[in-house]
Amino acid sequence: MRTVYLGTSEFAAAVLRRLAGSPHRPALVVTRPDRPRGRGRKLASPPVATVARELGIELAQPETVNDEAGMATIAAARPEAVCVCAFGALIKEPLLSAYPMLNVHPSLLPRWRGAAPIERAIMSGDERTGVSIMQLTEGFDSGPVCAQAVEPIGPDDTYGTLAPRLEKLGADLLMRALDESPPCLQQDEALGTYAAKIAPEDRLLDAARPAVELERVVRALSPHIGAYVVIDGGERLGVHKARVLTTGGPAQGELALDGPRPVLGCVEGALELLTVQPPGRREMSGEDYLRGRRR
Repeated sequence: MRTVYLGTSEFAAAVLRRLAGSPHRPALVVTRPDRPRGRGRKLASPPVATVARELGIELAQPETVNDEAGMATIAAARPEAVCVCAFGALIKEPLLSAYPMLNVHPSLLPRWRGAAPIERAIMSGDERTGVSIMQLTEGFDSGPVCAQAVEPIGPDDTYGTLAPRLEKLGADLLMRALDESPPCLQQDEALGTYAAKIAPEDRLLDAARPAVELERVVRALSPHIGAYVVIDGGERLGVHKARVLTTGGPAQGELALDGPRPVLGCVEGALELLTVQPPGRREMSGEDYLRGRRR
């Protein structure tokens, strides 16, 4: 089937790479314009643009796909279907109705509609998640679901270990949907939950919460965003790996720095910081961090 692919993120780039090796290789890839990124604010391409260039697929980066120029670019590729994955911008009428549109969403819809479904599933302690292929509509990830597949979430899974499994699952499921054109079923609105974009406050390891919840936050944000604790009158110490201590530990809100590793006292239990990253420095073990502080 002749397709056009709309996507932006690392997740979308991984799905594109697999789709490009199938009979449904996109004739055109559409992604967001280059933007300043990082500390130096240098102009950088979205991951999907980088992969499209690597694969030799025609690439377009319009400011919007919803105006006449954006729609004309897609129409020129003569798609039989438009595939969407983590595009990061609203797609509106009349483009929505111009082609069959299949969206790859990494959750078991209607659970975790929104921008951060993988992170929110781990944070909430879900034992499973998955991928849904849905028809794109004006609603927020609320279109009819054409296919779903389940993926367990292990007790040690991080975003970094779970996302690659969902990328593969999503690509396989998308290709199956393109091959078989399965019937699509409406979502149950009563079961819908929202996966809000990760905000700065979501990264803070707040000792007013149980240690078991904070450990899940660390895993959900590792390695791509990162959680942190506040030390030394406002300095942020990044936390990449942590462990729950059910006994012992300092008082709630205290960050103990006198043991082999830093330990944060929580309202329930304590959180031992196994891998940390001081500001402007490399990632290191909690032991190495404390040895450096004591010199």
